[in-house]
Amino acid sequence: MGIYSKYALLLFFVLAVVDAQESTTLVPAIVTFGDSAVDVGNNDYIHTIFKANYPPYGRDFTNQMATGRFCNGKLATDITADTLGFTTYPPPYLSPQASGKNLLIGANFASAGSGYDDKTATLSHAISLSQQLQYYKEYQAKLANEAGVTKAGTILKGALYVVSFGSSDFLQNYYVNPFVNKVYTPDQYSSYLTGIFQSFIKDIYGMGARRIGVTSLPPLGCLPAAMTLFGVHEKGCVSRINADAQVFNKKINSAVIQFQKQLPDLKIAVFDTFKPLYDIIQAPSDHGFVEARRGCCGTGTVETTILLCNPKSVGTCSNATQFVFWDSVHPSQAANQVLADSLIVQGISLIG
Repeated sequence: MGIYSKYALLLFFVLAVVDAQESTTLVPAIVTFGDSAVDVGNNDYIHTIFKANYPPYGRDFTNQMATGRFCNGKLATDITADTLGFTTYPPPYLSPQASGKNLLIGANFASAGSGYDDKTATLSHAISLSQQLQYYKEYQAKLANEAGVTKAGTILKGALYVVSFGSSDFLQNYYVNPFVNKVYTPDQYSSYLTGIFQSFIKDIYGMGARRIGVTSLPPLGCLPAAMTLFGVHEKGCVSRINADAQVFNKKINSAVIQFQKQLPDLKIAVFDTFKPLYDIIQAPSDHGFVEARRGCCGTGTVETTILLCNPKSVGTCSNATQFVFWDSVHPSQAANQVLADSLIVQGISLIG
């Protein structure tokens, strides 16, 4: 745990002392919606190529188990849950573990390949945002049945909600889909996605959410896969793709500011993933990394999912802690630790 997360954790305890007296966690539950950045295994249970439930994924996770996380180990949200006092993680909703007492600590509805735009999920055969919301409604009913209506209401109101979409909308839909990029400019598509985001926040607010953390887009143009596919004439990060991500992030930030004004009982914050990841990529040695332009798995330039990142991938590194990226899209556990340290500091306002 980094120094910033330790400091933030101390503040968490000060701000949430009453909650801490009643529970070992600083929030009663974590509810997650999103894509592969936060999917903990839902795609294991659907028909899609976007899966990570096989080696070498998970090789540095508990018991060297490939759970469906797109990482060699823990996601940034796993590390955040650790810091908040959770000893087990909210289960993927489609798994058999999402039942009984396990529901009391939340649920994860995320699906690799999903996006704000439901058409993004359709292209990837992932669980769409609309379907994730339907599953959340089911979860509410199951939680009430397990805990009773009053306790379930308390859990849902006090829970931390994590919303993490957008990367797939651009990389797996907009940039490669002429039916979208010939109709919308990047700015227009960002506005379209932001409108969906606003509706979604209103939906979950209406269903009881009061603490919401929304991740920004990371520097998409710096992902190894993006540099391979879209950066033919550039050395390093693809500047136009990073610029598009920053435009989208500004729109999300503006929307969140409006929510803060309109809904005074809603605690909502943007978790900026762009700057901390960009800083690591630009100066990896300053943060203890050796390689930032390719992932650990295989050649690290295009590998992700079972298509290319698998047990037979040639060239997979032996020490992922030296790499910013695990595969050509997703950060390593070591990079996720840096991201988590930053997210915890940014999320202090959601606790207490």
